[in-house]
Amino acid sequence: MSRSKPLSPHLQVYRPQLTSMLSITHRASGIFLSAGTVVLLYWLMSAASGAARYAAALDLFRCGLTRVFLVGWTWAFFYHLCNGLRHLGWDAGYGFDLKTVYRTGYAVLAASVVLTGLIWACVLSQLGGAA
Repeated sequence: MSRSKPLSPHLQVYRPQLTSMLSITHRASGIFLSAGTVVLLYWLMSAASGAARYAAALDLFRCGLTRVFLVGWTWAFFYHLCNGLRHLGWDAGYGFDLKTVYRTGYAVLAASVVLTGLIWACVLSQLGGAA
């Protein structure tokens, strides 16, 4: 007696929505933050290991590809932070109506971009505008 069971829905069935994309991005940013923490530990270890190793680490951080990674890591940090605050509001029982969910979702995206821009404007001003 063969009964065909319905397949559970997945990404091929549903069209992407802001809520699902933000959820996926939140998970991905958490993973990316872990990778960035390894880079941060490398920088701290090089600082503790003497001037020569620290100079080598600084040379690596001056590389364009590394800077792109650091900007992405900064964005992931602020995105994860802002979306985590949004989730705390949900945990408290606020913001579940669809209009508020979308409004706060767009606010999370905007805040993460603005905060990343502000941090990197400060960093570049401290470096004398060197990119």
